[in-house]
Amino acid sequence: MTGFAAALALTAAPVQADICKYSDADGNIHYSNLAPEKGWKRLSCTIGDNGAQQPAGAAGGGAARRTPTPAGFPRVDGETQKVRDDMRKKVLNDELAAEQKLLAEARAAYADGAPAPLPDERADAEKYRVRIGKLRQTVTVHERNIDALKKELALVK
Repeated sequence: MTGFAAALALTAAPVQADICKYSDADGNIHYSNLAPEKGWKRLSCTIGDNGAQQPAGAAGGGAARRTPTPAGFPRVDGETQKVRDDMRKKVLNDELAAEQKLLAEARAAYADGAPAPLPDERADAEKYRVRIGKLRQTVTVHERNIDALKKELALVK
């Protein structure tokens, strides 16, 4: 995250969200507030900010009860919200462009799973396989970041 994006994230108001724990087909554990990937099994959910646990099979599908906004709570006028939404969209677009650049670099380094071995890797096949695994993982992380940013951008007004 860029410094500006980090500052924006720190100043943003807290939002209630259901954080769920999932297990994928390989048994890896994932935590997310987004819909799970196909084949993931929901293990539990923490509902909103109160930390209440909801078992995997509980009724309601993770929908938390929301309390109404207090009458005296300050409201943001439409123009201020539009400026905030525009800034959010710009930050997300900047982050997306940065991730796309990093993905292109990672793919070039990965070279479709067959990068040229480094001099010290020519005699050590295990060292070469470890490097390829790390390169593959880097590509995957950037692809997931891009997908998440695109989903977030689709939600911006």
